[in-house]
Amino acid sequence: MSDTAATSSRRLPPANGATLGAMFVAGAVATMAFDLWGQILSPGLGWATLSPHGLARSLLGRFGLPNGDFAGYFVHFYLVGLLGYPLGWLLVFRPAWRAVIGAGGPWILPAALYGLALWVFAIGGITAIAGLPFFLDFTGITWVALIGHVLYGIVLVAVLRRFRLG
Repeated sequence: MSDTAATSSRRLPPANGATLGAMFVAGAVATMAFDLWGQILSPGLGWATLSPHGLARSLLGRFGLPNGDFAGYFVHFYLVGLLGYPLGWLLVFRPAWRAVIGAGGPWILPAALYGLALWVFAIGGITAIAGLPFFLDFTGITWVALIGHVLYGIVLVAVLRRFRLG
């Protein structure tokens, strides 16, 4: 094995069923934490209520795709929460972090920064593509979403670490 391949293999998790299962479990727990925060705790505190399936519906509608409730929930929970965001951590953010910063140090910092990056991607980018105001005009939902995405990143990585993948 070349030095480059050896380095790459240490940065990326093995492509197998165990990794996929860990990714789904971590994504499910992180998505439930996100939704618990955004749909129960935040409104209970008198803050905004998140509707991530609504954003997914807007995006689907923008592309002329079916955008009913089922489609919105499917995209939010399954495609994004269980697949997209965990893959982003395992295949993009974590390897980039380790290449630039190294593998040492507290895990919570890159996890929280990953959540921040997800917030910029979702609320800054996807909303604009979906035809919604940039960062949702920085209303209350914007800040609740920031906390939710950072929470998602932290929970995702915490669970992945239990599977020795974080």
